[in-house]
Amino acid sequence: MSTFSHIDEKGSVKMVDVTSKPATVRIAAAQAVVCMRADTFDRIRDQKVMKGNVLETARVAGIMAAKRTAELIPLCHPLNVTHVQIDFFPEPKTHTIRVEATVRVKDQTGVEMEALTAASIAALTIYDMCKSYDREITISNVCLLAKSGGKSGTYKRTGCPDTQKS
Repeated sequence: MSTFSHIDEKGSVKMVDVTSKPATVRIAAAQAVVCMRADTFDRIRDQKVMKGNVLETARVAGIMAAKRTAELIPLCHPLNVTHVQIDFFPEPKTHTIRVEATVRVKDQTGVEMEALTAASIAALTIYDMCKSYDREITISNVCLLAKSGGKSGTYKRTGCPDTQKS
């Protein structure tokens, strides 16, 4: 019925069978951008948020999220995540923090969803820890930055100003 890999010949949803695919090293990087008021940005930078160290808490949340992606995204394969790195790129001029998540596995399928989930959950954690100060915080520009490994090879996003490291 369809050429989509998550739909069988009867139109039913299915999980893709990756049994015959070789396990290879696969890496994906994703981002989310958190925009806030200047005073909220200053509180985070100066570690004056009453709930604690916002960025370190967000880092742990992002790592945990990457490891639990298959529990959150239907049909996503559970992977043996071997490394997660969460980095923050604060931009004082725009009072934004760009969250970048990089995830690595040696497995039979890619880690794009794990990287996207990690960046999103880290950004949501920043919101959660600062919402009592600033309910207008926005999260935007969630996207895949790069991926490597597997049959489809390497991808690197180009031309997006929000993907430039500070």
